[in-house]
Amino acid sequence: MAAPWRRGVVAMGTACGRARGRRGKMAAPVSVCHVACCANRAGGGAVSWGRRGLLAFGSCRDVVLYQPAARRTVAALRGHTGRVNCVRWVRRRDGATETELVSGGSDKQLILWEWSGTGVWNDQLVKSITLEGHTEAVCAVDAVYQSDEPDLDVLIASAASDSTVRIWSRHGSEAKCIEILQFGNGFVMDVSLSFLPGSSVPILACGGDDCKIHLFIQQNSQFQKTLILPGHEDWIRGIEWAVCDEDLFLASCAQDCLIRIWKVCMKSKESSETEDYSIRLKENVFTVKDTGTTYAVTLESVLAGHENWVYAVHWQPSFSKGGSIQQPMRILSASMDKTVILWEPDKESGVWLEQVRVGEVGGNTLGFFDCQFSPDGSMIIAHAFHGAFHLWKQSSVNKKEWTPDVVISGHFNSAEDVKWDPEGEFIISVGSDQTTRLFAPWRREHETEVTWHEIARPQVHGYDMRCLAMISRFQFVSGADEKVLRVFRAPKNFIENFSNITGIPMEKLYSQQSSDLPEGATVPALGLSNKAVFEGDMPVQPAEDEETFNTISNQYPEIYFQPLILTEPPPEDHLLQNTLWPEIQKLYGHGYEIFCVACNNSNTLIASACKASKKEHAAIILWSTTSWKKLQSLSFHNLTVTQLAFSPNDQFLLAVSRDRNWSLWRKQDSESGPVFSCCAYTDKNTAVHSRIIWSCDWTPDSKYFVTGSRDKKVIIWGQCDLSMTAEGNMLDSIKPCSAVLDARDSVTAVSISRVLTPDGRYIVAVGLENGNIILYTWKQSGQEPALADWTKCAEMDNSQSHALAVKRLCWRHHEGRAGHNDQKNSEWLQLASCGADHCVKIFNVNRFAL
Repeated sequence: MAAPWRRGVVAMGTACGRARGRRGKMAAPVSVCHVACCANRAGGGAVSWGRRGLLAFGSCRDVVLYQPAARRTVAALRGHTGRVNCVRWVRRRDGATETELVSGGSDKQLILWEWSGTGVWNDQLVKSITLEGHTEAVCAVDAVYQSDEPDLDVLIASAASDSTVRIWSRHGSEAKCIEILQFGNGFVMDVSLSFLPGSSVPILACGGDDCKIHLFIQQNSQFQKTLILPGHEDWIRGIEWAVCDEDLFLASCAQDCLIRIWKVCMKSKESSETEDYSIRLKENVFTVKDTGTTYAVTLESVLAGHENWVYAVHWQPSFSKGGSIQQPMRILSASMDKTVILWEPDKESGVWLEQVRVGEVGGNTLGFFDCQFSPDGSMIIAHAFHGAFHLWKQSSVNKKEWTPDVVISGHFNSAEDVKWDPEGEFIISVGSDQTTRLFAPWRREHETEVTWHEIARPQVHGYDMRCLAMISRFQFVSGADEKVLRVFRAPKNFIENFSNITGIPMEKLYSQQSSDLPEGATVPALGLSNKAVFEGDMPVQPAEDEETFNTISNQYPEIYFQPLILTEPPPEDHLLQNTLWPEIQKLYGHGYEIFCVACNNSNTLIASACKASKKEHAAIILWSTTSWKKLQSLSFHNLTVTQLAFSPNDQFLLAVSRDRNWSLWRKQDSESGPVFSCCAYTDKNTAVHSRIIWSCDWTPDSKYFVTGSRDKKVIIWGQCDLSMTAEGNMLDSIKPCSAVLDARDSVTAVSISRVLTPDGRYIVAVGLENGNIILYTWKQSGQEPALADWTKCAEMDNSQSHALAVKRLCWRHHEGRAGHNDQKNSEWLQLASCGADHCVKIFNVNRFAL
């Protein structure tokens, strides 16, 4: 079905989100500084590396374009309403760089994206066309140009869970389904398009759950089933064509752990009539009626090297040399046995042999789903079961030596919470993928550009993570879908590597107590707690004639901590195993799963709350960060407290809840320590919000606080000075100080910057359920709230915002950008966000133009 071309997205790296201010002028840019994400947990086909050097992959509902050479995300193509399952660059027969991309998703749609620019991707708009017709999720796609002429027509094949393969044709701005191939009750796992040798006749290969490869040839404008190639003994997971000289090769892989290579060549009459008594493989012969040409299909080789299901097999891309297209005879395969193998035929015998094997990582990986060559074959990338990328680079000296390299990473499920460290040097996020991740800026030697990378995975848990709070620069507390809060502290090895990567001198990071820190941490078998590893616990290297099995570290080195000396961000296998932080404390007291946690600014108190359907479970618990003892239980709300926030002066604690009310608690010092008492609240008579209040935050002067709710309202509350109000008079004096801001969608996150605009206005970031982020400024305009209080400054455009609900927003407490020398009087602020679309993002905001 045809669909009109529509505008797509602009890039992430330098894109600007602009919105009209009060006078209609265009505000200054908001740019995306960093995007942390990973590939979808789909089968083979979710990743495609184009000749332009751009790696395209599906991440939640987006198609992300990533530049491995520059180590940055350049664009996010948004159009799918479900998970993106497969992505393919549209291949040209002349080996030219691609300008079009096709993707398929769980929304039953395909989208063809076209970029018409001549520069880099981030300077142009992308047009897209939607192909609708499948009745179930699209699981595989392939596309080729039908000629090398201008205004190329595109031929697309797509397979879906509806047991059909659809053939699409795109001419100009119109696309339509030209044929539907039925497979009964079977499923096609992968499809691949090419052209018969010496002709322009399309050939389609389909592999699926019947363990056979189905070959279709286009004759009389229809794809007709011509051959069935048996041989595999389990489901076929991947297939791909490659043209070499005058022959056509097909590689296939399956759950039988084997890879098969088939050869299609023209069969001349002379060769068929000549008697030859030499041993020859069985030929499958067919004739194309349109041209009268006869072709033979033979099994060229069977590759056995993997020990588990082989999910993907890919040829190294062809390249142009001396005016002709050269196809390297190299194959890459990815398997659930945690390895990626590079295969090449022996130059003398022609027998296909394993040349390089990479992978075999420890930790929590469950094998590889897909793999790709870089355009020149010098790099290979694979993505694991959990979506994490592994990148290897070929040594320029030893061609058989491949070493891990830095690559994009991120959560593979909803990112639930994100926080800046108190010094504003890094961010930590938690997600329902059961991990805690730490991202920091990195500037390579002799380069000025700063890029962000994951440099530690402090916690790999057995429960979905929900919240965290920073206690100090290198200490945090996290909550998950369990009744326990866990406290973590950075080990010595992390602090040393953090200094190496960020360039911050050790003198500024190391304290006198640091000498007592453990080297690292490990997770015992069947355990959930990260156990500290001290220098004396390190595995001992046995002598050449001696084997040592006296410690767990020697018996199970793949799960034990190994100290690292890093000068650049660690690759995925080190993140999994060697960047854990020791757990120093557990806090017991809640009756249900932890939902939110906060720490005061003097780092002495922790407040936490859990899921609750009754008042007794909705109590807020206060903990001491020195004794780790429970100090107080604050009971007021009837349902789950959704967020907690201490005022910057530490005099107040604010709580918002599913019961549609907020409560304010004032600190009173006593001989036994601080005691908090409820000094203000809303109830059914005074409440303004009519739905769940999801989020809250304070202004930097502690005078006002903001609440955001599912009812689409954002409200600022307070009075002249909360701290100077006489005790007992506060209940009636806390009222809305702003007009009710209609955010047009459910508000799921709010955050107020600690740094004001030059004219003294508060900067408020509002995150919505639809994924959008809007920046407002607010200043009290008089005694009565007025809508003129609010000024909309910037709204993130479609590519900058999240694809699903914004879960948390968090401003960096200091002006300037982390990793840059622009800390004082800087025009820049930084805002971190995380969302249900698995992404963690950092934005650069120019405060001088708000």
